[in-house]
Amino acid sequence: MSPAHHHGPDEHAGHTGHGEHAGHGGHDTHGQAMPQGLPHSAVDEEHQVHSHGQHAGHSVAMFKHRFWWSLILSIPVVIFSPMVAHLLGYHLPQFPGSAWIAPVLGTVIFIYGGAPFLKGGLTELRSHQPGMMLLIALAITVAFVASWVTTLGIGGFDLDFWWELALLVTIMLLGHWMEMRALGAASSALDALAALLPDEAEKIVDGDTVTVPIADLSVGDTVLVRSGSRVPADGQIVEGAAEFDESMITGESQAVSRGEGETVVAGTVATDNSVRVRVEAIGADTALAGIQRMVADAQESSSRAQALADRAAALLFWFALVAGILTAIVWTVLGSPDDAVTRTVTVLVIACPHALGLAIPLVIAISTEKAAASGVLIKDRLALERMRTIDVVLFDKTGTLTEGAHAVTGTAPMPGVSEARLLAVAAAAEADSEHPVARAIVTAATAHPEASAQRLRGTGFTAASGRGVRAIVDGAEVLVGGPNMLREYGVDTPVEIAETARSWTDRGAGVLHVVADGEVIGALAVEDQVRPESRAAVKALQDRGVTVAMITGDATQVARAVGADLGIDEVFAEVLPQDKDTKVTDLQVRGLSVAMVGDGVNDAPALARADVGIAIGAGTDVAMESAGVVLAGNDPRAVLSMIELSHASYRKMIQNLVWAAGYNVISVPLAAGLLAPFGFVLSPAVGAILMSASTIVVALNAQLLRRITLDPAHLAPLGAQDRHADRRAVRAATH
Repeated sequence: MSPAHHHGPDEHAGHTGHGEHAGHGGHDTHGQAMPQGLPHSAVDEEHQVHSHGQHAGHSVAMFKHRFWWSLILSIPVVIFSPMVAHLLGYHLPQFPGSAWIAPVLGTVIFIYGGAPFLKGGLTELRSHQPGMMLLIALAITVAFVASWVTTLGIGGFDLDFWWELALLVTIMLLGHWMEMRALGAASSALDALAALLPDEAEKIVDGDTVTVPIADLSVGDTVLVRSGSRVPADGQIVEGAAEFDESMITGESQAVSRGEGETVVAGTVATDNSVRVRVEAIGADTALAGIQRMVADAQESSSRAQALADRAAALLFWFALVAGILTAIVWTVLGSPDDAVTRTVTVLVIACPHALGLAIPLVIAISTEKAAASGVLIKDRLALERMRTIDVVLFDKTGTLTEGAHAVTGTAPMPGVSEARLLAVAAAAEADSEHPVARAIVTAATAHPEASAQRLRGTGFTAASGRGVRAIVDGAEVLVGGPNMLREYGVDTPVEIAETARSWTDRGAGVLHVVADGEVIGALAVEDQVRPESRAAVKALQDRGVTVAMITGDATQVARAVGADLGIDEVFAEVLPQDKDTKVTDLQVRGLSVAMVGDGVNDAPALARADVGIAIGAGTDVAMESAGVVLAGNDPRAVLSMIELSHASYRKMIQNLVWAAGYNVISVPLAAGLLAPFGFVLSPAVGAILMSASTIVVALNAQLLRRITLDPAHLAPLGAQDRHADRRAVRAATH
């Protein structure tokens, strides 16, 4: 196998002082060690064993298998139930042993299907923390004992609960299976990325390519990534340049240009050229591993709503127990011991709070999955819950509201010189420079159709640090530089462009003059360009009643210019990194709830101080402990996605809690016979049906959360000006 031909690299020398994001994290798990406790790949989803909460030691597959077997066994139990036959008006099939079908199969269902709940209930009892599992265990045990008492003819009771027992266990298994599948969905969606990785890599050994398993790669190895192939490991491009499809990480469909010195991530696709990549991270050190850790932390992190549901389940246990005892006492005192037993058993059976058990976990799981699919990685559930109450969003400027990279934002050609000629000459002189400003000029000329068509080339390139560059272009000596260069060569700024250059300086832009054979032919403004999405993000937040503030270490004039351009409400300028958290505190002292959005490099203290810390940066800072949320992409409008999801998930939690708790509060007194004096008593059959219905309603209501749109482009569409700027950026990136 011979190495592929490499096109010339589109070099980028690092944008000093701009807190840039050095690429994207990756997903490299094939045959490599993943973080302890995390599943290896998507194919292991069903066998993933939960290690915390009421599902400790349980796997998705276990609940799935027990559900299907219990469902199959429940069918004959229901068919041969005298109560069901009476309700539906059919005659029970009669043959030798038919009377024992329901008891025998019901016992199998109780032992096999009910085992997870019986074990969980015993654990809660031993820990003196009664909750969901103990209440389920109590309900099915009471139904089991009462049914056998009736079957054996003891006491003459008519408490044939076999069909309720069978359906109760089956419904519980279905609910817990659904819950565990949803709880693992976010991590499973990310695990699926690992399945997209190639099984093998083309390793460069002594100039030749050798195909090796990914597990055999080590940090420092160089691999060849051909056009159309996936990057096998996180690394840095050492030769070549290509467009990379990073949609599986950022959710952004547009390909991203990567050149020498830039980071690429495992699982992304080189779409047009071949590149050589030096491996920098494998196994647990990759970005995928960090993302998976964050999702796991989010699923295990505390949640006020979940804590409320847990407390409600504990209270409901005592509510059902006390209601059962009072029911037995009252009916016995009234002289109806048979009714006392029947009513008490019915109360304990239908009080099972499975709908309450699904109310919060399903919403949390679906919202976490929905967020992950949109490139919003939630580390802390509380962060998501708090987003709906945020009063002010504080953006770091560089790399968050701006590109964090130099760009040509203005041209001022002298009379008789076209903009295309000015850009073409400047780019030819700067072509051999690796300085970020030079790259910005070359990029601008490449994106300009007329400038790129001139195909000018420079020779005799020399650079003077802090002053500019010199080269021969089209037979003329060309100088490109700032005020220091003009002073050194004794050249003054022409009056024709002086006012424009002064306005650029006033707003904080860098001004570069282009001199040809001793005469200034024009000037260029170079600055950190505002992201096209920033203006839309600011306006959409303000339309929702959220105040938008910006914090930066840049000079006041620069900060105010950006703030005025974006319409930001409050600007904090010339703030040292270590002082950013004090500004967050100042806002909180005013009684405001603050979300801080930063690139996570110098913003860690402020991210930790804020009510919600949001790290933005193309997935590179996945290990950011200070932030509760990491935005995989660079689009500041993703903050709107978080707010939208926070409101939607909160609504679903409240709806489910009200429905689930309301069912139990109403049905238990009715089952106890509260309205018996008026001729109404909730029968065990109707109670069981209502219990099943409440569970289904809660599950379906949670699923409606999948219908919300989190696409930033939908929540905060670009204006005409921003779309034009975005098209210019796309053209620049694709040339």
